[in-house]
Amino acid sequence: MTLLHTAAALRDLPRRSGARAVVMTMGALHEGHATLVRAARRRAGAQGQVVVTVFVNPLQFGAGEDLDRYPRTLEADVELALAAGADAVFAPSVDEVYPGGEPQVRITAGPMGTRLEGASRPGHFDGVLTVVAKLLHLTAPDLAFFGQKDAQQLAVITRMAADLNFPVEIIGVPTVREDDGLALSSRNRYLSAPERRTALTLSAALFAARDRLTAEEALRARAACTAHAAQDRSAALAALGEDRAAADAHAVAYAAAVPRHAPSVARAAARAVLEDAARLDPPLVLDYLALVDPSDFTEISDAYVGEAILAVAAKVGTTRLIDNLRLTFGAESPASGAASGYRDDAATGHQEAPAPAPAARERSAPATAAPPTPPPGPLGATR
Repeated sequence: MTLLHTAAALRDLPRRSGARAVVMTMGALHEGHATLVRAARRRAGAQGQVVVTVFVNPLQFGAGEDLDRYPRTLEADVELALAAGADAVFAPSVDEVYPGGEPQVRITAGPMGTRLEGASRPGHFDGVLTVVAKLLHLTAPDLAFFGQKDAQQLAVITRMAADLNFPVEIIGVPTVREDDGLALSSRNRYLSAPERRTALTLSAALFAARDRLTAEEALRARAACTAHAAQDRSAALAALGEDRAAADAHAVAYAAAVPRHAPSVARAAARAVLEDAARLDPPLVLDYLALVDPSDFTEISDAYVGEAILAVAAKVGTTRLIDNLRLTFGAESPASGAASGYRDDAATGHQEAPAPAPAARERSAPATAAPPTPPPGPLGATR
């Protein structure tokens, strides 16, 4: 294991016969980072080389953000990286990365970098891409691993590598969560016990959307098979006093008669959880909830078919947290492995990001007769 502090020392690091993989971090490493290092180790193999970078990049922090208090734990970081399978840690100073002060020439993230996180943190992704480009040049990897928890960051880095012909494969690794569902983050250590309980509502909102979408798609699948008789069955059951069965049959008939609206249903389920969280003590202060096309991070419509990202950002106390979940709308079940957007090779443990998504396919809903009235109770509830 080698700890390197200068670009010159990094250049002198002998390459191995296999691939070189890099995992870029800002330090304060945790199990999520360890998962990235292990994924890199598996992919690089015994003949390859894994380099972990530790650098708190000032360019991606805005005014009033936590640059000064961001945790620096280099000794512990080196130990964790070693245990996870890294061969070297590159931990340069700010002067080493930016020897002439802040760079006058920077990489811009374009329109995708101005949405969601970019709107809340202007210039953030320009700072991210500038340092990632520099570190890619310095480490010269064949493979670069990034966490899916920072979904928009992963998207803009992937786009930069493709648009600017970086000779590197960008690989995303799924989010690592605590047993209670909270996404691992270096900022979690700032949370008090009451704040952590409130913070759990971020993942709870995402899971509520996923579960509601699963129910919605299952209902539509049933409707495709039985809708022609569901309305008559509903009326007959109601006449017999079988109210719950009648409501279920009515819900199937309703699902068949109205256009697809699964994205709206998923958004509403997540927003209901977040609205309740705003009344907790301490409260959750929502920044954004968005259901977006992963190719450009624009909001999707109810006609959207394919994979989308449900993203949320909020503050609990003084700590800002983000989380996201990938959902699939249309032919594939959102509960299936395909919904994650990552291929998991069971034989090797290799998890690989998909190719950049093509433009979302949208379709017009077919004309239908006037739908039955919305079903009563939980099946038809909206918030």
